[in-house]
Parts: sequence; C-alpha cells; structure tokens
Amino acid sequence: MAFDFEAIADATSGAVGGLLSTTILYPLDTCKTKYQAEVQAGDSRKYRSLLDVLREAIASRQLLSLYQGIATKNLQSVVSQFIYFYSYSYFKQLYLQRSKAKHMGTSANLVVATAAGTCTALLTQPLDTASARMQTSAFGKSKGLWTTLAEGTWKEAFDGLGASLLLVSNPAIQYTVFEQLKRRLLERELKSKNAGGKDLAESKSRSSPVVLSAFTAFLVGAISKTAATVVTYPAIRCKVMIQAAEQESSKEPNNKQKDEQRPSKGLLQSFRIIWQREGAAGFYKGLQAQILKTVLGAALMLMIKEKVSQSTWLIMLALRRSLTGKPHLKVPIIQERKS
Repeated sequence: MAFDFEAIADATSGAVGGLLSTTILYPLDTCKTKYQAEVQAGDSRKYRSLLDVLREAIASRQLLSLYQGIATKNLQSVVSQFIYFYSYSYFKQLYLQRSKAKHMGTSANLVVATAAGTCTALLTQPLDTASARMQTSAFGKSKGLWTTLAEGTWKEAFDGLGASLLLVSNPAIQYTVFEQLKRRLLERELKSKNAGGKDLAESKSRSSPVVLSAFTAFLVGAISKTAATVVTYPAIRCKVMIQAAEQESSKEPNNKQKDEQRPSKGLLQSFRIIWQREGAAGFYKGLQAQILKTVLGAALMLMIKEKVSQSTWLIMLALRRSLTGKPHLKVPIIQERKS
C-alpha cells in the first residue's frame, strides 16, 4: 500500500496543535478533572466550584501541582491526535477513492470519524487512564507514568475503555460539524472569487489544502466542540470517575466510607452512583468547566493545526522528493480565507 503523505501531514499538524493547546490549558484541565471526580452530596462535598480546587492548591502551597501529570498528558495528546488525524485522513481518502465522490457527506463523515476515534481509544487508553489518575491524586503526591501504571494490572490500565469507546461520538460530532462548516465557508469564498465553477475538491487537486484563517478556524472549532460536549457530557463525567485515583480516606483502615468513596470501575455503576448521590443534575456537574476547557482546547488545536499545515505540507513534499527521487514537485501555495 502506498505511503499516504497527505495523511501524515494532516496527522503531524494535528499532533502539534494538540500538544500546544494541552500545555496552555493544563492547569484548568487539572482543576476540572479533580472537580468532576468528586461524587458527594450536600455538605459532604469538598469542592463546591472549580475555584475551590485552585484555592486548595494555593492554600497547600502546591500551585505547581496543577501541572502534575503534564508530561503524560502531553504524550497522550500528541499520540492520540496523531493517530486520530492519520486514521481520519486515511479513511477519508479511502472512502473518496472507493466511492469516487468529490467530498464526504454528513453520514460518511460520521462513520469515518467514529472509526478514527475507535482506533485512537484502543491504542491510547493506558495513557489516558494514567493521566487521569495523576491529575486526581492529592496535590504533591502524584507519581510517574510507569509507577502509576505498575500499581495496578494491565486490565486496570484500560479502566474507562467502555466510556472511551462510547465517547468516540464526541470527536465524530465535533469534526463532522467542523468539516461541514469549513467546506461551506470555503466554497462560498471560492464562488465569490469567481473560481470558474470549480468546487472545493477541484481546487484542492491543483494545490495544497485550502485553509481557514486563524480567527475563523477558532470560531468554527468552538461551535463544533460545544455541540459535541453538551451531547456527550454524562459519559465524560462517568469516565473521569472510573479512572480517578482513590481518595486518600479510602486507603485508611477501618474507614466506614471506604467502599462508597472508591471510584467505580464500571460505566453503569458510575451512572447509578451519580443518580443516587446527586440526582439528574449530577450528570452535568462541571459542564461549564468542561465546555470552557474543551472548547478553548479544541479551538486552539484546530487553529494551530490550520496554521502549521503549510509547514508540514512542505516538509512532507521534501520528504517525498527525497524518497521518490522526483526533483520537480511543485511547491503548493496555501490559500487562506480572509476573516
């Protein structure tokens, strides 16, 4: 099978975007994750808002612990984004070649995105689990990646896999909305420039992919991620519960609340615990924080991905030329839609 340079370029730019956005927003992500992991009702709650997590870090003089697990999170972000974008681009090209269509419709886009998300979840779940455990550990007591994974069995390293597979619908919804909005915006721009009746697919065939401006990509990314987050949030919270590190109190001997405070290891059990302790509203506890973090993260990632796509495309062209020995490959010109 031929080496897919376009898929590699798309995956590389996605991985870079994921790495930078994850690093920028990591303290917010840590606060959000610790807040979501707590399942208590009424006065027994330790955190009543996202700010309580930040106050705890400041009061305990562990402000830098807001970055605990960042290396693992960045590794997971780069690996998962690369696998996702490579899989998505590969399956997309495969579909277009087999169907001889000029672009994917909504249904095909959902299927392709779901397949890419499934591949990503299966290959990166241990990193995802370790990252969640490190973030939800007590401030200043987080352990390294291998130590965290070695504390349990390999089966436990895949805790939350069921929720992760369920959540492949999140990026599927996100990127379907993003790609459809992006295609419509660019097609409208090409028509306004009197492209001679050529559609977006024909334009791509004669140059490198047309990209959105940074500001437009940010807005479209925010809209698409908001829609996906609202739909899938109950599963997102259950996944955090399943993967969270055990409460310190649950490790103390003769603690009557030991079993209650131990995070659930099953999706159905997590749903049941939330319903019993917090009611229906508990399924959306921390939604605002999740939207803030994920929307900003997705928008930044997609914006960065769009802006670095030209560089990665040029690098892939140079690599292809060195491997194939073709000296006269044309250097593409990235066309940017003005916001």
